[in-house]
Order: sequence, then structure tokens, then C-alpha cells
Amino acid sequence: MLFDLGYFKYRRFALIDENDGYFVSRLKQNANPVITAELREWRGRAIPLEGKQLRVVLDDLDRKYIDVEVEVEFKRGPYNGTRSLDTKRFRVVGVRNEDADDYHLYITNLARKEFFPADLAEIYRCRWEVELLFRELKTQYELDEFDTSDEHVVKILLYAALLSLLVSRDLLDLVTEQADDELVFPTERWAATFRSHAQLILHELSEYLGYSPPPLLERLIEDAQKIHKQRPILQETLATATQPRCEA
Repeated sequence: MLFDLGYFKYRRFALIDENDGYFVSRLKQNANPVITAELREWRGRAIPLEGKQLRVVLDDLDRKYIDVEVEVEFKRGPYNGTRSLDTKRFRVVGVRNEDADDYHLYITNLARKEFFPADLAEIYRCRWEVELLFRELKTQYELDEFDTSDEHVVKILLYAALLSLLVSRDLLDLVTEQADDELVFPTERWAATFRSHAQLILHELSEYLGYSPPPLLERLIEDAQKIHKQRPILQETLATATQPRCEA
């Protein structure tokens, strides 16, 4: 689970951990847990961190990475009308941001032997890609609202959007391969371009696959004709009603 700061809650992280799940989240600016252990050894006269609050020692550190175990305190869910305090130990890592002369701090329960601090920073950056993906599905495929409450129609719209997205990304890969190396194709701009050219793409695809185009004139005649023979359309009714007067 990748969380932004709007969902930051120690109790939520504890429940994920206790149910065999994993999470990565940015550490809140006002979060100041106590360091219980260092997960990486530093050579020389390194500043000892164990037993100190994280924010107290940050300004004195000049390391590229911070990798420590911390203990946090939180309230459990209500039980018999009361909420008990509890503690949990998590891992906090920091990746130094040289431009801002500070650290990007992350809290997680992923093990250090499998995920180094730089790995966690890269994983968290994927959260923004997820945000962009959902924004594309909403803006280009209108999945933020449906004009139907029919479950089957909703499923059709979802699958159609996801399949279209897959085709769009595959075509983007093809365009990227064929284009000059210095050209850049932003994902959202490509999505809008793909949608605006969808009919032309379908036409080219049908020709490539050998499908003959539908007989346009016959289709127009079939779709435009009056279906119910006994039900006059409004124009016919008005014409019939006004015809005697006109003749008179």
C-alpha cells in the first residue's frame, strides 16, 4: 500500500502489518518518533541515534541515507467503550535532498535486507504514476461518473476503458520507438491525442486486418428509417393537420 499524507495514521499502519500486508508512506512533518535502533552501521565517529527523537537529530546529520527503527504510540480502535494506547515499531528511512538540504522521510514495514532506502524512495514515486493513471481514466474515459446504474453496463464501460488504455499504451510504445530520440510524449497529452484519433485508428486497423468497411448508404437507410409503421412522426402529424387549411 502506498499512502500520501492524507491517509497517514499509525493505527492504520499497525493493522496492515498485523494482517501480513506492507506499506510505504511519507512521514508527517510533525511526526517525531523515538529511534530504537539503527539499521545501518556507519564508519568513523558517527552520531549515535538510538534513544533520541528523530527530529532532534536530523539537523545534525549529513548522511546520504537514514535507516532506523522507531517506536510510535497510537490509540487502538474502541473496545467496550474505551480506546487503549499501544505502541508499534516500524522502519523509517531518509533520503537526502541536496537541493533543499534536508531529508525525504518514509515510514514502512518493508525489511532492509530486501529494500534499501533508495528503493523505498523509488517505490513511493510510483504513487504519483498511479494518481496520473486514475486521472487519465477519469478525464479521457469518463470513469468518474456513469450515466447508468445497470451493473452489466458499468462492467462493460470499465472493461472498455481498461482495454482502450492498454491499446493506447502499446501504441505509445510503438510511436516512441519510431520517433526521434529527443522527442518526449507526456502521458496525458498522448491520451488526449489517442482519443481524438480513435476513429482513424480503428479505420486503419480494420483495413490492416482485412475487414471490409460497412456499406455506408445501406447503413444510413437502415438506421434512419421510421421503425413503427403505425406511429406517425410529429412532422407528418402537423403536415396532415394543416394541409386542409392550406388548400382552403
